[in-house]
Amino acid sequence: MAGNWKMYKTPQDTARFFIDFRPLIANVNHCEIVIFPPAIDIPEAVASAANSGIAIGGQNIYWAAEGAFTGEISAQMIRAAGAAWVLVGHSERRHHVAHEADGDVLKKTQAALSAGLTPVICVGEKLEEHKAGKANDVLVRQFAGGIAGLTEEQFARIVIAYEPVWAIGTGQVATPDIASNAHKLIRSEAEKRFGDTAAQQLRILYGGSVKPDNIQGLMREPEIDGTLVGGASLDPESFAEIVKAA
Repeated sequence: MAGNWKMYKTPQDTARFFIDFRPLIANVNHCEIVIFPPAIDIPEAVASAANSGIAIGGQNIYWAAEGAFTGEISAQMIRAAGAAWVLVGHSERRHHVAHEADGDVLKKTQAALSAGLTPVICVGEKLEEHKAGKANDVLVRQFAGGIAGLTEEQFARIVIAYEPVWAIGTGQVATPDIASNAHKLIRSEAEKRFGDTAAQQLRILYGGSVKPDNIQGLMREPEIDGTLVGGASLDPESFAEIVKAA
């Protein structure tokens, strides 16, 4: 169960969040919890989450280990700051911030794995693609260009998040049936490339306006292995309720 804070919270806000959040999930041991704060908050998040079982991740990396790339951050840097996970190919970076292509996603995933990070690779269709019935085509293309190039050993270390772009921050949420079908397609593509065992062991998260009032229906779907939560992860009580629903 993962929370993506996007561009919210200062280090001070981060410390306050964990003071409130940790007691709420103190007895949770049925799932992994990962929080992805802004890069500047990673050291505070790591310190505040110490000995809680909560893992910390970065929201983005560049594929080079170092160099003249002003404003970027490497996988080795966020690993050194204490992060163990990283988001790769989030829709906001694909479509709004950096126009990342599937090839960029693959290179970032490989860089993350080389640094010892667990990448959560985000895939999903835009509204116009969804309305045109092209969601499956988009997912197949994104898998082929951004994931299929991994080795079998690398693939065994990733997590995939299906996040329909039309449902992110809009208040709309894919029905459990829509989400489940998308997850089945992704798992099918994984089976074609990496085999049945690897496909069944793959964890696929759902992301897109996940809230306490819709989490139960989503988590009843066997194909959904967890969630990538945006706005609802900013509030300790809201995110704790979502985590417990796993």
